[in-house]
Amino acid sequence: MTDDARTSGLSDEERLAQLGYTQVLARRMSAFSNYAVSFTIISVLSGCLTLYLFGMNTGGPAVITWGWVAVGLMTLFVGLSMAEICSAYPTSAGLYFWAHRLAPERSAAAWAWFTGWFNVLGQVAVTAGIDFGAASFLGAYLNLQFDFEVTPGRTILLFAGILVLHGLLNTFGVRIVALLNDISVWWHVLGVAVIVGALAFVPDHHQSASFVFTHFVNNTGWGSGVYVVLVGLLMAQYTFTGYDASAHMTEETHDASTAGPKGIVQSIWTSWIAGFVLLLGFTFAIQSYDKELGSATGAPPAQILLDALGATAGKLLLLVVIGAQLFCGMASVTANSRMIYAFSRDGALPFSRVWHTVSPRTRTPVAAVWLAALAALVLGLPYLINVTAYAAVTSIAVIGLYIAYVIPTLLRLRKGEAFERGPWHLGRWSRAIGVVSVVWVAVITVLFMLPQVSPVTWETFNYAPVAVLVVLGSAAAWWTASARHWFLNPDHARNRAREAARKGAPEPVDP
Repeated sequence: MTDDARTSGLSDEERLAQLGYTQVLARRMSAFSNYAVSFTIISVLSGCLTLYLFGMNTGGPAVITWGWVAVGLMTLFVGLSMAEICSAYPTSAGLYFWAHRLAPERSAAAWAWFTGWFNVLGQVAVTAGIDFGAASFLGAYLNLQFDFEVTPGRTILLFAGILVLHGLLNTFGVRIVALLNDISVWWHVLGVAVIVGALAFVPDHHQSASFVFTHFVNNTGWGSGVYVVLVGLLMAQYTFTGYDASAHMTEETHDASTAGPKGIVQSIWTSWIAGFVLLLGFTFAIQSYDKELGSATGAPPAQILLDALGATAGKLLLLVVIGAQLFCGMASVTANSRMIYAFSRDGALPFSRVWHTVSPRTRTPVAAVWLAALAALVLGLPYLINVTAYAAVTSIAVIGLYIAYVIPTLLRLRKGEAFERGPWHLGRWSRAIGVVSVVWVAVITVLFMLPQVSPVTWETFNYAPVAVLVVLGSAAAWWTASARHWFLNPDHARNRAREAARKGAPEPVDP
């Protein structure tokens, strides 16, 4: 990695104007705050633990442990490739803007269009997955503390309530959100340290190293162990999502061309280490595999805490986990709304005029915040009829985001030496790292569309391919019928009118 001391001398606002956008959002974030958003969205206390049940059934301890190591390494390659491009184009439009700048001129708008739609799909699914996981763990806590009966309907109600909370915070508590994102980093670091420390020293019994690193479990109904191992990688890969938030927040970050890429890379490697420690702590502390797996709470990590530490300490640490998940969901809504805002600014979503409006008081895209929350709720509703819906939502998040992540990298490889690097770049390693990234994303895109449980029925069907095809088909139809004429075409009358209206709007003020 190279952080070039040579810069163009342009300010953040001047560089943004050079890329074709006017500074509208308030630029309040430091480099640490930018990193904090991505680290919070990755959230090992959310992703690792909400899919821990999936991991216990789909490969067991061996896949949970070694899958994390392998997926973390591959994700770091993907993140490095993204970070280099982020440095060259620091705008909240992020991935689809990068695709537009890197693609051949005749097809640039099409590449950007589909990249943007995959990014929106993935962002919405990540928000849904995070807040649904928080709802599941909150339900588990209420079950333990108040004998609350956990049902699909009640879980959805908790899910909706959490989304509303995160919508309100991002609407009215803008400065509070920035502060909470900074606090979230330390909450996660100290939370992992306290939980793992307690699980290491308090229980009288621990599993053997052989169990943690080699014990294989297959409760999927599939006969092929190799297939189960590959599908089981979803637990780790879903956790490593959302770090494109650092790119989407660059229009609100000082020194964006270096802070944005550093935020992407640092959030991945710090999460990689913290997640490995966390997973080892929980897996070594399993007291009874079958009991934890069949826990009445519906959340095996909650049962592990209870069995290993006792009721009081277990419940307290479960609250630490829930707090981390709430931080994570809040940051996800923030990043999701910025992507919706940017995509709508270029007219790419239905009713774009609404979604890219910015509050003159807070200088945040309030309408986009609520669209992000509502769309996430809709994506989670199939849980009412499909018991594997949560795994499907996480698959959609991985597929949507990683396709959007890798398209700019693929285009950057095609561009070769013509790519104009930003101040942060990979030097001579750029091509090799990019090739590994593209191959890895191609593999996981196929993997996570496959059925996860056998036999395949309406209740166990992985609806990820359906969601992906619906979004892709709709985007393709709209592109063919209309968008190909005007999307990212500054000379089209529609875009000239939009830009004139934007320049004529009153200047927003800082609250």
